[in-house]
Amino acid sequence: MAEERLDLLREVFNKIEYIKTINTSFSELGVTSINEDLEKQVTVGQFFELYNQLFYDIPANGEINSHQYLVRTSGDYINFDEINDEIAALQAEIAQLRTDLLNAQMEVAKQQVAQTGDEKAIEEVKVIQEELESANTTLVETNTRISEQTTTSTNSTSIQGSTGGSGGSVSTGGSLL
Repeated sequence: MAEERLDLLREVFNKIEYIKTINTSFSELGVTSINEDLEKQVTVGQFFELYNQLFYDIPANGEINSHQYLVRTSGDYINFDEINDEIAALQAEIAQLRTDLLNAQMEVAKQQVAQTGDEKAIEEVKVIQEELESANTTLVETNTRISEQTTTSTNSTSIQGSTGGSGGSVSTGGSLL
């Protein structure tokens, strides 16, 4: 095998030529200034413009990069569950007050019918009272079931609306005539 000679040439700079020739700042490595970073940063307005443009391209469900993720993280940020729980408690209180008012009105109606002495009217009031008790029981059971579904489902869409029930027992105003 024949020997081949390879000459290596090395260029050397003195200190003054080195500073003039070689760029020693990090600008070539992609480091940007704070002003450049601020110019590139997306504003809230620009974000929402992009969001509106990409709205239908964003998947509805998913752990990340989805509408479900946005709803969950935004809901966590604004304490949506606490607000929703407070609304549910207020709705339950309203439902209970409505039930109490209805029971008071039924008592007044029963007393007025009892004063007339009309047996047929008294019997009709008893039937209405039983129907109201049955409806209240159904309402409480339905509201309880919906409440359980809402609080146990973490990845499903929350149930909107209310049946108006309180989730507790309902008084129907005591005994009939």
